[in-house]
Amino acid sequence: MKVLLLSPNTLTAPYPVYPLGLDYVAGAIAADHQVRIADLHALSRDGLSALIDDFAPEVIGISIRNIDNTEGAEPLYFLAEYRHLVAWLRQRSPAVIVCGGSGFTIMPEQVLALVDADYGIVGEGERLAHLLEALEHDRSPAALEGVITAGGPSVLPPPWPGAQVRRFQPDAAHIGYYLERGGMLNLQTKRGCSFRCIYCSYPRIEGRRHRLTEPRDVAATALHLQAAGAKYLFFTDSAFNSDVDHSMAVAEALRQAGLAIPWGAFFAPTRLPADYFAAMAAAGCRHVEFGTESLAAATLRAYRKPFEVADIFAAHRLARSAGLHVCHYLLLGGPGESAATVAESLDGIERLDRSVFFFFIGIRIYPGTELFDLAVAEGKIDGNHDMLQPVYYDPDAIDRTAIEAMVRERAAARTNWVIGSGGSRIAATVRTMHRRGFTGPLWEYLAR
Repeated sequence: MKVLLLSPNTLTAPYPVYPLGLDYVAGAIAADHQVRIADLHALSRDGLSALIDDFAPEVIGISIRNIDNTEGAEPLYFLAEYRHLVAWLRQRSPAVIVCGGSGFTIMPEQVLALVDADYGIVGEGERLAHLLEALEHDRSPAALEGVITAGGPSVLPPPWPGAQVRRFQPDAAHIGYYLERGGMLNLQTKRGCSFRCIYCSYPRIEGRRHRLTEPRDVAATALHLQAAGAKYLFFTDSAFNSDVDHSMAVAEALRQAGLAIPWGAFFAPTRLPADYFAAMAAAGCRHVEFGTESLAAATLRAYRKPFEVADIFAAHRLARSAGLHVCHYLLLGGPGESAATVAESLDGIERLDRSVFFFFIGIRIYPGTELFDLAVAEGKIDGNHDMLQPVYYDPDAIDRTAIEAMVRERAAARTNWVIGSGGSRIAATVRTMHRRGFTGPLWEYLAR
């Protein structure tokens, strides 16, 4: 069958993100089908229309990576755009339309009904291979694990049991878009997340059990991306160090393979070996993005974070002593938050040297998380509330407006304290720097 895999994400704040998931979907189905990838970052609607006319796909798979931007201060909502896209596709093609992706999996029944696609893939996108087989042989897909139809119930399937095969094509039309805008491509070392943070939908999407990629295979992929022209790599694991031993082995494999370009990743500021970040630096790591969330002990406990305040300071010192660029993501406004806990976080931030701080104020509530159950139990939302429109948790002792006012007052004119992802202003600065030849995420230029 002819299959067109479509990435509709056009968000560029703070920078455009390569659609890694579609490479894995293509890897699962390409042996038996003709597959093309279309990325709306790099392709106009006219270009997409011409591609559809030329390729004549029988199935169009749409990756819904995000349903909104989860930023309470500057919210963006994407599902209306996806619904319009599906309607636009139906006017131009008789293809079967299938939706999937991380954003889709959070609320599959509701999203499928809203965008009006034919089928949905719940969980990992490789399950599209089973749907294609059923369609090709004229069999009903009703019993397929992880496949839903309009009006049908969704059941979260177990993790994808097959091999994770990435099909990266250096000559694909969309690759150049990213190489010309900072040169940043991405890869992953594992799936699943063993942490139990109350607000996170990641375990729902990929499961709680780690499925590790062989470190030598990670290094081989990194070299392949480097050979394709990548100037920087970002690891998309929920937390690169959630399996410390594996992350150390990956770093050593990268070092031995002779990777020559820098890379960065998300890290949890957990208790780490004294030589941990020195090993990361020796393997080419340059940017450490800590999912710190809070520097108030009570808030960290409420969030079920796998670290304490002292661990944050220790991890920060290790990363800085290894010569790495460091930033911290703060997530304020969760259960138990108060003016006192916000002040405790801000006081702690003052003690973290030479860093950048991204403040996300308000926690988006997603079904299937402990935060959702807590919000229902506390009477903040109804269990049947429509969660497609962004709903944020409201602590009893302080509201989001007051939290933002506290942050802005303390931040004053400091450029290294950023509300959210920085919005259009930061995105415009990043675009300008990329045009001038700078590579990577670039937030290190804000560090103070």
